[in-house]
Amino acid sequence: MGRACSKYNDQDEFLYDPKLLENLDWAFVLQFLNPPITNEQPGEEWLLVRPLKLSDFDRGYLQILSQLTNVGNVSKANFESQFQKMRNTGGHYITVIEDTKINKIIGSASLITEFKFIHECALRGRLEDVVVNNTYRGKQLGKLIVLTVTLLSKKLGCYKMSLDCKDALIPYYKSLGYKSEPGNSNSMMNRFEKEDPS
Repeated sequence: MGRACSKYNDQDEFLYDPKLLENLDWAFVLQFLNPPITNEQPGEEWLLVRPLKLSDFDRGYLQILSQLTNVGNVSKANFESQFQKMRNTGGHYITVIEDTKINKIIGSASLITEFKFIHECALRGRLEDVVVNNTYRGKQLGKLIVLTVTLLSKKLGCYKMSLDCKDALIPYYKSLGYKSEPGNSNSMMNRFEKEDPS
């Protein structure tokens, strides 16, 4: 079990199983990180990469999202209800970075999976709502959270991971291995090749 998983306790109600974040294929993306970091070794021992928890309302999860977009007035009851809907529906893999020294969420990214009939009834992943607290920038945490959910989508068997971004962010996502979709440079994707069974 990884270092990060040892920090979980039985009282935690996660959006998805934290064991899914174990043994991600970091060899696939380590060239994008200098120095190399992973979700289990994020560079600072007090940082923890994990699934969103029901109790993260009290750790400032909505405040970190508000650095990205307008969140609106969301009560704790609203948050908990939406969390349970996402958990029960499945396909929602909101992954966060917690600063355990101050018990606050300082980064987040969402992987949403979609069942398809194409590609032999494959699974497609979408990357959404990527944000890192502006006081933590410069530590590769944006790269870390994007690559963590990218590798999670690969582990889940997605044939590709896609995202939509503004013009200014195209070079950033290209630096993480994403390519623009033909005819729409703002729609980007990362395809995962099937391994040859022979």
